Amino acid sequence: MFAVEYFEVECPEPLGAEYYKQIANDVLLDHNLLKVVSKLHIFIDPRIPVFIAVGILKKITTVIRVRDFANVNPQEGKMTLVISDETYLAPTLKIFWERFGKEKVEQPDRFTIVLYDVPATSAEIEEIVVADPSESLHKDLIYALRCIAPEGFRLRTEIFTTEKFTFVASENTLAEDIGSVVKAKFALMGEVPP
Repeated sequence: MFAVEYFEVECPEPLGAEYYKQIANDVLLDHNLLKVVSKLHIFIDPRIPVFIAVGILKKITTVIRVRDFANVNPQEGKMTLVISDETYLAPTLKIFWERFGKEKVEQPDRFTIVLYDVPATSAEIEEIVVADPSESLHKDLIYALRCIAPEGFRLRTEIFTTEKFTFVASENTLAEDIGSVVKAKFALMGEVPP
């Protein structure tokens, strides 16, 4: 079962297409990317040789702020943060250390951070951005597509926007008309290229 809205692998060898569909699904699943790819069309032709992956990205979640995973309790001379999700604990500590200094930040246990006499209100602490999932998305997707592409396809061109992507790889110099092939693959998904 594939988790994307549209997922097609086109190859002159039907068995090769099925293998590549499974490989692509497994790699995207292993890299936790199925939740961000809405549509994916892969074209592989070993006779040319060329590998083309075009796709549409789902809307990426917004930035993660302290308020999204912690309750900030102001007290006299300190603020205690009760952490509900430790996923962002390390980046939060790093940000607090840089902003306020290590001497003003204490972590008595993995679900608590105490800030002493910091020059910020509890509302300001709650608004601090701890992570931006979109920052690493393109890098992760490029890495995954490199894993999916056939071994030896080292000549690549990549185009990424916040909504769409194109990844083309080959062992040979890419043909100048590759753009028309990319447009055709986007058209099969009912989309226009970036």
